[in-house]
Amino acid sequence: MNIIEIYKNKKLKALQGGGQERIKRQKQSGKYTATQRLNMLLDAESFEQIDQLVTSPFSSNKNYTDGVITGFGKIDGKKVAIYAQDFTIRGGSIGKHHAKKICKIMDMAAKIGCPIIGLIDSGGARIEEGIHGLKGVGEIFLRNVRYSGIIPQISVILGPCAAGATYSPALTDFIFTTEKISHMFVTGPVVISKVLHQTITKENLGGSKIHNQFSGVSHIESQNEQECFFKVKTLFSYLPNNYLSQEETSKNYFEEPEKINLEKIVPDKINKSYDIKDIINGIFDKNSFFEIHKYFAQNIVVGFAKLAGYVIGVVANQPLIKAGTLDIDSSCKAARFIRFCDSFSIPIISLVDVPGFLPGIDQEHNGIIKHGAKLIYAYAQATVPKITVVLRKAYGGAYIVMGSKHLASDFNFAWPTAQIAVMGAKGAIAILNGKELNKIGNIQEKEKLQKELEQKYEEKYLNPFQAAEYGYIDSIIEPNKTRKHLISSLIISKDKVELLPKKKHGNIPL
Repeated sequence: MNIIEIYKNKKLKALQGGGQERIKRQKQSGKYTATQRLNMLLDAESFEQIDQLVTSPFSSNKNYTDGVITGFGKIDGKKVAIYAQDFTIRGGSIGKHHAKKICKIMDMAAKIGCPIIGLIDSGGARIEEGIHGLKGVGEIFLRNVRYSGIIPQISVILGPCAAGATYSPALTDFIFTTEKISHMFVTGPVVISKVLHQTITKENLGGSKIHNQFSGVSHIESQNEQECFFKVKTLFSYLPNNYLSQEETSKNYFEEPEKINLEKIVPDKINKSYDIKDIINGIFDKNSFFEIHKYFAQNIVVGFAKLAGYVIGVVANQPLIKAGTLDIDSSCKAARFIRFCDSFSIPIISLVDVPGFLPGIDQEHNGIIKHGAKLIYAYAQATVPKITVVLRKAYGGAYIVMGSKHLASDFNFAWPTAQIAVMGAKGAIAILNGKELNKIGNIQEKEKLQKELEQKYEEKYLNPFQAAEYGYIDSIIEPNKTRKHLISSLIISKDKVELLPKKKHGNIPL
């Protein structure tokens, strides 16, 4: 057998994964193989594999690839670094050379300046390699952190992701999970049962729905792997290659949104809700909104959209959920999204209808002050173009937090329906005129005076005119001309340069 035949034989074993036992395990799992997943995600014949014949130095079995396939490919013609863990080789566990391969592809991605995607299907650090496996996991963590904000990092959970290894995807920008096959937890059900005497299934402990609806660990959920890869490709289309890449996306084809009368979406009654997504779909390019964290902290909506072809980040209060108030989870959700946009020079457009921060003992005891401050920090630190539109309510501290002029927003608009004030009329009159009202014994007279005082307060304070007079609002605009004003202000500000005071880094309230 000559050298070429030897190579072909080794390559065939590497591609096939070797052995009927592995093929059997793969079929039993009901999941796709690592190679099949790469073929589903990447453009045809675009994958260039590296470190194909690497094996573990701690095993006599020559399991080529050592449980992870690494290389470069393209998604819709756009370059990407990628690694795919192979659960049929030692459960996709992370050993010394397995981790070394992942670190190598991450280093190359950072040098080249392209996004990296990890297809994760692993039981965690390889027990038989001891400290070497832990070292490998730690070195992956290091690169997740060091390359954060340099290249986009995406994690796709397609099987188990357990113990300390869960922190690598948590350090990346976006996490995708799929129903029934994605499981993430630091401590598994068996250990919890033995130590805490609590019984729980993998699905209820760390399944896809848990992390999309409750923990907020996952950003995007899918029903199956095909849908998952479709969504990965969609997100990928919005992302730049790296923090220095600024493509002229406006040259791309786009469609105007469907004609919607925005004036009729926001109800006349101040306490009546509506769906902020109707506003989003009426402003941005047709079918361009891609929501992030759809099922978590639904009182705020974040995601990517296009405006005249330009990629932008959308942050919007959702009146349908908790009246659009800001709470702990929504503050953290929006802050993280804003920081991603700022890292990669994606302009931020904020749509505001917020009555305040959610009151309550639980919120206070769990640190709403600290977590709300994260949102302030994110907006204040962001130097990308920031454009804000106040649609209706903008009360108190929540007004300041949601991309106000006071946090260095570039353009601030308000609809005529906007109410910018310290608080609503009912609460304000209770504080300002409470003693006066309590002295009135006749209930009818008391209610009459209260309504009169509230009406005067509304006329004087619950409007956008005072804010506009002082330059806190740049312009009061007609709702149906919002898109026009946003496009104009985006084009004006898209090349802005803002330099923050020189320092090592700030100390965000974590």
